[in-house]
Amino acid sequence: MKLIGSTTSPYVRRIRLLLADNDYEFVNLDIYGEGRDELRRNNPALKIPMLIDGDQEVYDSRVIARYISEKQGLAPLTWDQENQLTLIDAANDSAVILLLASRSGIDTSENLMFFNLQRERIMTTMRTLAAMVDDGQFTQWNYPAICLYSLVDWVDFRDLVDFTGVESLISFRNHHRNDEWVGATDPRKS
Repeated sequence: MKLIGSTTSPYVRRIRLLLADNDYEFVNLDIYGEGRDELRRNNPALKIPMLIDGDQEVYDSRVIARYISEKQGLAPLTWDQENQLTLIDAANDSAVILLLASRSGIDTSENLMFFNLQRERIMTTMRTLAAMVDDGQFTQWNYPAICLYSLVDWVDFRDLVDFTGVESLISFRNHHRNDEWVGATDPRKS
C-alpha cells in the first residue's frame, strides 16, 4: 500500500495512525508547491490523503478508513460513530477553510457571513464533541478517537480554536499525546 499526503494534514494523520501497525509506503507531498503536479496525477479531486493498494485507488480519508478497516477485518462503524465523524469532519473542514483563507491574505476575523458560519460550525461541533468526551464516548482508541485526536491537535497546532469551555478536548488530546505513533505523526516535527 502507498499513502500519499502531507505530514501536516489532519486527514492524512488519521490514516497514518490507523495504519500504525501496517507496512505501507508514505509519500509526503508539498501540495501547495512542488508536490502539486504529483497530486494532480494521482487524485482528480486534488485532495489528500490518497491510498493506492495494487490497482485500487481510494481518494478520501473517510473512504480510505473504511477500505483499511475492511482489509483488517474490523467491525464497521456504528451510526453513532458515523455521526461523530461527521461532526469531526465538519469542524475540520471549516478550520481548513479559515487557515487557507488566512494564508491567502484574507482577514478571516472580519464580520462576514462566510467566516462567521465557519467559526460557528467549529465551536458548535467542538462543544458537542467535548460533551461526548465528557460522556465517555471516546474512551476506546478507535478510528473516531483517532480522528478527534487529529482534529484537536491540528487546530491547536494551527492556533485556530480558543479551547475555553471545551477543555476536555485538550485533556483528551493530552491523554494520548505520548503514544509512540501519535508522536511519530506529530505535524510539529515536519
